Amino acid sequence: MEILLLFSAFVIATCGLVYELIAGTLASYLLGDSVTQFSTIIGAYLFAMGVGSWLSRYIERNLLAYFVRIEIMIGAIGGFSAAALFILFDQVASFRLWLYFLVGVIGILVGVEIPLLLRILEGRLTFKDLVSKVFTFDYIGALFASLLFPLVLVPHLGLIRSAFLFGILNTMVAIWMLYANKAGMIPRRGAHKTAALTVLALLGAGFVWSERIQSISEASIYPGTVIFAESTPYQRIIVTRQQRDIRLFLNSNLQFSSLDEYRYHEALVHPAMSALKAPRKVLIIGGGDGLALREVLKYPAVETVTMVDLDPAMTRLFSSNEMMRQLNGGALSSPKLTLVNADAFLWLREQKPADQRFDAVIIDLPDPSNFSIGKLYSLTFYRQLKSALNDDGIVVIQSTSPLIARKSFWCVDNTLAAAGYQTAAYHLFVPSFGEWGFIIGSFSPYRVPEHLPEGLRFLDLPTMKAMFQFPPDMAHVATAIQRLDDQPLVRYFDEEWGDYLIY
Repeated sequence: MEILLLFSAFVIATCGLVYELIAGTLASYLLGDSVTQFSTIIGAYLFAMGVGSWLSRYIERNLLAYFVRIEIMIGAIGGFSAAALFILFDQVASFRLWLYFLVGVIGILVGVEIPLLLRILEGRLTFKDLVSKVFTFDYIGALFASLLFPLVLVPHLGLIRSAFLFGILNTMVAIWMLYANKAGMIPRRGAHKTAALTVLALLGAGFVWSERIQSISEASIYPGTVIFAESTPYQRIIVTRQQRDIRLFLNSNLQFSSLDEYRYHEALVHPAMSALKAPRKVLIIGGGDGLALREVLKYPAVETVTMVDLDPAMTRLFSSNEMMRQLNGGALSSPKLTLVNADAFLWLREQKPADQRFDAVIIDLPDPSNFSIGKLYSLTFYRQLKSALNDDGIVVIQSTSPLIARKSFWCVDNTLAAAGYQTAAYHLFVPSFGEWGFIIGSFSPYRVPEHLPEGLRFLDLPTMKAMFQFPPDMAHVATAIQRLDDQPLVRYFDEEWGDYLIY
């Protein structure tokens, strides 16, 4: 009995931390800013656990029965939590209220578990052995969960199926207790068994049908039909199709529409590449969809392209799926390409400048919606990037909307200038995004080129020259500089896009 109870401490600790990690990850997928979401979820969860621990004092008898009931309740609520939150996201106006309500309920129930377990084991062990053994198993369970979650659960099961799996484990603890203890120790044993087995059956059905549940929830969030969905250790990748329009979403944020992506990618690549006489070596940071690479390969002088993109699932999708290959023209299969799946910040620090000098660097990253991406828009990163550029090299950065996120846009420009670059900002209209902007950085003044490759669908010389003109509502503003230890760009972005979405 003692071993069963101590093993239960290991299981419930693992389950409790997994529910917390699922809530934090899901919130960062749906709401952005992973630092804020994880910080507030962890804080709310630990507070709720404290409330649960305090409430446990009012349970004075039938401790095993209460422990079984709590395990069944945690299994049911925790197991269905991810599915419920995905479905609620697009159905309710107060999603955060439901998110923190579920986190609070699970946290309170988890907070009751360990004090109850300690009291159940009281008398079976000396006090010092009791505390040391229970907390040893509890902390080992937490370590196990923290390793299992990013390495196995997210990439192989996904959030919804993982929640159902650990709901099943919580319920199994209740069933173990019911069958391991003698008759009479748990009142209304038959009713408890019925409840536990019913919850177990529902959770098992949810686990089996989790992909269907995920599809239903995402069908209500995204336009068109979801034709590809994958959770990776880094993000949730969704591809939708609606008639001729194929769209890519990363963590619920639109990355491109096939109807107008050519506008964005022609504007990203050609003002920089055409300003160089004969660009031979090109570095692309991000751009795992291969669409920027497609434009780069329109220059015959290009000999090698190095692409550094964090997520191998992205580059695998856009290099192997025939529909995606048609969009990027099979660019990711080019013999000129060297593909590196790594964090660009760390990769750049490890490069030897003499071996890695590029004529052009194209930075096609997601918007700076959180601190992990924000480091790639920082003063430190731009200074490191200087060692990877030839003396006459050019860097270009996608820099969000100068109309909707004016301070965010000019923060990128001001940070690049603070790093020692001469900057040139420009913008265009992309129907899927609205007004969108880019920043060019170089070591000498940038001049708009007088030639472009043939066959472009959007960009021509008059259009390109006009892109460098800004009306008063998008004109330059002073901002703070984006630094690693203080990231004002992420705050600007959150405030400006948050106000726009609310409006």
